[in-house]
Parts: sequence; C-alpha cells; structure tokens
Amino acid sequence: MQKTWIISIVMICAAVALLVNASADLTKYAGFEDAKKDQNIVKIAGTLRKDKEMNYDPEKNPNLFSFYLKDVNGVTEKVNLHAAKPQDFELSEQVVVTGKFENEAFEANEILLKCPSKYNDEEKMIKALSK
Repeated sequence: MQKTWIISIVMICAAVALLVNASADLTKYAGFEDAKKDQNIVKIAGTLRKDKEMNYDPEKNPNLFSFYLKDVNGVTEKVNLHAAKPQDFELSEQVVVTGKFENEAFEANEILLKCPSKYNDEEKMIKALSK
C-alpha cells in the first residue's frame, strides 16, 4: 500500500511540474501599441519593413540585430533582436518576435520567420505554362 502512495505522489508532482512548465510558454499576441502599455513579455506578428534600415555588426556586437517591423495593425516600430541575424532574414514573408518594449524600441529575445515556400516559384511556372 505504501508503494502505491509513493508512486501516486511522484505522479502528481510530475503532473504539476508539467503544467507549470507548459503555462510558462503561454505568451499572448499583441500589437506594438498594446506592448507599449503592457510591460509583460508579448509576441508580435508582422511584416519586415525592407525599405527601412537593418543594422547588424557582428564585430561590434554579434548578439544585436536591429530592424523595423510593421505589425498587423499597421504600426511600424524598431525591433532590437538580442541574437544573431537569422540566415535569409530578408526573404521572410512574416516575422514573429517575442519580447517587450523598453527605451523606445521593442527588445526581442526570440524570433520566428515564415519564409516563402520553395514551391511558390514552381506553382507560378506551372500556371504560366498551362495558359
């Protein structure tokens, strides 16, 4: 009987630890305006402003990359990513950054890129040939 109790307690502790770990990743999505008001960590989805400057100097600071992002509400803000510049960053269609607003810029510590599919060009070529 005591063995069953010990196993039950261990299982309950493992379940609680799993729930706490899973809830830590529940970051809400917001726009730049909401992120300015809320000083918690948020995720912002948007598109890269390719017409604005991008700064990355790996010799000076390899873990700082600055760029401009336009959120889903149409607001454009500067983003400072505290990581190396992702490969093929300029090709991304959509960008999701995780972080919070500090010092007039969005300070991001994580980034997720949606790059164009390699099949897009093939689909366009097939459609053009079928006409």
